[in-house]
Amino acid sequence: MQSRFIRNCFRVASGCAALAILAGWLPSAPAGPDPITFQDVASHARVDFVLRNSATPERHQIETMVSGVAVFDYNNDGWPDIYFVNGARQPKLEKDSAAFYNRLYRNNCDGTFTDITLQAEVKGEGFATGVAAGDYDSDGFIDLFIAGVNRNILYRNRGDGTFEDVTARVGLAHNPDRQKPWSIAAGWFDYDSDGWLDLFVVNYCVWIPGKEPPCSVNGVRTYCSPKYYAGLPNSLYHNNGDGTFTDVSESSGIAAHIGKGMGVSFLDFDQDGRLDVLVTNDTYPNFLFRNEGGGRFREVALWAGLAFNEDGRALSSMGVDARDIDNDGREDVFIAALANETFPLFRSLGKGLFADITYISGLGRQTLTATGWSNGVFDLNNDGLKDLFVACSSIDDNTEMFSPRKSRQANMVLVNLGGGRFLDVSIRAGADFQQTGFHRGVAFGDFDRDGRVDAVVSRIDERAELFRNTSTSGNHWLALRLRGHRSNRDGLGALVHVVGSSGRGQWNRVTTSTGYGCASDRTVFFGLGKDAGAQSIEIEWPSGVRQRLENVAGDRYLTIEES
Repeated sequence: MQSRFIRNCFRVASGCAALAILAGWLPSAPAGPDPITFQDVASHARVDFVLRNSATPERHQIETMVSGVAVFDYNNDGWPDIYFVNGARQPKLEKDSAAFYNRLYRNNCDGTFTDITLQAEVKGEGFATGVAAGDYDSDGFIDLFIAGVNRNILYRNRGDGTFEDVTARVGLAHNPDRQKPWSIAAGWFDYDSDGWLDLFVVNYCVWIPGKEPPCSVNGVRTYCSPKYYAGLPNSLYHNNGDGTFTDVSESSGIAAHIGKGMGVSFLDFDQDGRLDVLVTNDTYPNFLFRNEGGGRFREVALWAGLAFNEDGRALSSMGVDARDIDNDGREDVFIAALANETFPLFRSLGKGLFADITYISGLGRQTLTATGWSNGVFDLNNDGLKDLFVACSSIDDNTEMFSPRKSRQANMVLVNLGGGRFLDVSIRAGADFQQTGFHRGVAFGDFDRDGRVDAVVSRIDERAELFRNTSTSGNHWLALRLRGHRSNRDGLGALVHVVGSSGRGQWNRVTTSTGYGCASDRTVFFGLGKDAGAQSIEIEWPSGVRQRLENVAGDRYLTIEES
């Protein structure tokens, strides 16, 4: 009875969204989208990272769950660098050979990168799955948190080109009296607006190798469904402002909810000025933790319409990005999921409610046969409408042995047509974009500073792909970097409203938490279309400060200091 009630609620909500589109509440689609094309320049750029998952005949669950990528400017030269996290050799899960090191590539500002992993002291330990980038100590240099199997690491950026492992010193080491969790992703945000970045860690399942069940399909050994593993609560760490953290998972209410977390995104879904937390769960209802102030959170995903899809099903939700896709000032939610489940898109209806518009938008039919891992919502052709990018691959590397589907898949890019509709333009995105592989993480940044958002994708047992955005729309753009004073130094959580010279407005939020275990550049990108500039930029900082700039020229990077 409850399931039928939920399905009916979601279908009513989706029907309302369809009527809204038909009634013209959303803008109509243009005659044709501006092109989106990519060129894989990894070889020329000397980015030679290969993701290793230490696959075994036993098919341990951790093997398929690799691994994230971070795009961040570690040395403050204005050019984004790349950090890949990696697996480890089983059964000890130690990085006992260079093939399993995490890797940091410095952007040389000339289209090439240099591997500086060893000199930067960031090769990592254990089997890593996710990475989060943020300046937790507000010293002006971005730090890295690595999420992994039974072991997490906080690397503090010393500012001299090297990092130090401060995990134990700052209070983030696992409690020896408790079972070590499998952390799969993480994100930085300032939940209490005190000017210091707090840490949210997404935990997956209880994984005990000796007790792992054997699973198969039609007699073929496969990776097991999450249903065979016990779930875990997520973790929240409060930044004390003195270089240390306090575990507030229980006192905040976060630890009261057991899930099988995969991705995390931060948004203000009810527009009350406090950042909320969305966690995607694997075959389990998603969580939406409403920030109620005073250090407390309440889980409200069911009532907001984000726990299930419109059929009342809990999906294999993986990567997630929360962005305003229709330029109405409210953040929507895009999720990557398993084949036959589609890649769900939830539109914010206001007042804290969402409608599943996956099929209405065209995504249902176009994504049904693909499996998505990491994803992102960015304006890839600078036309003023945010597009969708998904790193795709089957869960298993032997799918052909028990299914008509392919295990190696090409990535997907779907252009925003306006009017709440999207079109798969992957086949038009260039020959390089047709490469198949066991794709996992994808993170975003403008590596050549030409105003077009690029992407870097990790692949199991193959060189990573570095997709340079070669779209030739000729559209204008703005790239904003915020620096907080009363707010956290990165400006994470700030909401930016840009109105182009033609009067068209759009919103974006400063964040590094995107996709599945990934971190993207904190720069906020705005495509301006044919507008040569912005008549206004309005910023709502986490501190509550509101700031306005007028008559801003386009086609440039602009650093904005909190007033």
